Amino acid sequence: MKAIRTILLAGAFAAGTCAAQAEEMVFASWGGSYQEAISKAWLQPFSEETGIDIIQDTEPEVARIKAMVETNSLEWDVVTGGGSTLMRGVAYDLFEPITADMVDQSHVIEGARNDYGVPSEIFSTVIGYSKDAFPDGGPRTFADFFDVEKFPGMRAVPDRAATVLEAALLADGVAPADVYKVLDTEDGFQRALDKVSSLRDHVAVWWSSGAQPVQALGSGEVVMALGWNGRFQAGMDEGLDIEMSWAESIAQVGYFMIPRGAPNRDQAIRFLNYMVQPEAQSRFSEYVAYGPVTDQAWEFIDDERQARLPSTPERLKNAIFMDIAWWADNATAASEKYRQMLQK
Repeated sequence: MKAIRTILLAGAFAAGTCAAQAEEMVFASWGGSYQEAISKAWLQPFSEETGIDIIQDTEPEVARIKAMVETNSLEWDVVTGGGSTLMRGVAYDLFEPITADMVDQSHVIEGARNDYGVPSEIFSTVIGYSKDAFPDGGPRTFADFFDVEKFPGMRAVPDRAATVLEAALLADGVAPADVYKVLDTEDGFQRALDKVSSLRDHVAVWWSSGAQPVQALGSGEVVMALGWNGRFQAGMDEGLDIEMSWAESIAQVGYFMIPRGAPNRDQAIRFLNYMVQPEAQSRFSEYVAYGPVTDQAWEFIDDERQARLPSTPERLKNAIFMDIAWWADNATAASEKYRQMLQK
């Protein structure tokens, strides 16, 4: 995908000050509705409040960050990514540690914290199902998702291992606190893989794009899917007759990072402090169904919007956070074995 660069000027300041040199910051994310939501919730208000102009760019892939850092030609001050992007960058020593002196994260949910990134939002892998296929109530737990006798019909499942292996172990009776202990053993990993393999004859779609499970549910190709809550919610908002179960979920976190050598480091730190504050955190869910990373944000979010979000205290009681450190150490081997299982 071609990178897109736009400039967000701090309007009030730009109109009123000519002599002073304007401060600026370059922000890179993944474009589309996600970056548009970031812009509306955080970039524009921050720019208007501080007078800092923000240049927006896209496609902050780890390979591009690595090339910039190694050639001392860094263009970006803040980049975004999920847990895998964060941990790959940490492995290459691409990101600055975020100390408490730089950004106060003491109010952030413990499972979302990381030493090299400031968490921006929480999204979850959940079960989405067709209300038409299950008018008396659909699958609630991951065990239900794997129970083809109790809940017949075709499924949609990610074609990547992350979160699917965790769901398989939960479905197989592993306690949430023990999922990664079990997955970290050879027998435990095989147990998860065998559980997924047992479902293969009932999977119509191994999806690679987050839109696919929603489309498959909408078309009737499948009756249930493992997918991201924001995607299912978007389908529901568009009128699809689907529902989500929150009885169990696997929470994932988005992060904002400062690459080493960022040319506008001070402005980047100011922005991260702004973005993680509770009132600012509450705004993001106005534009996309991702939850805040601090419980202090809930006082700014009404009940109707809370019902759409994955990180309420009640829902996190039934969730496990994806262990990004485990995936950083095991992603290559786990993905290869998962791919081999799919090809059998």
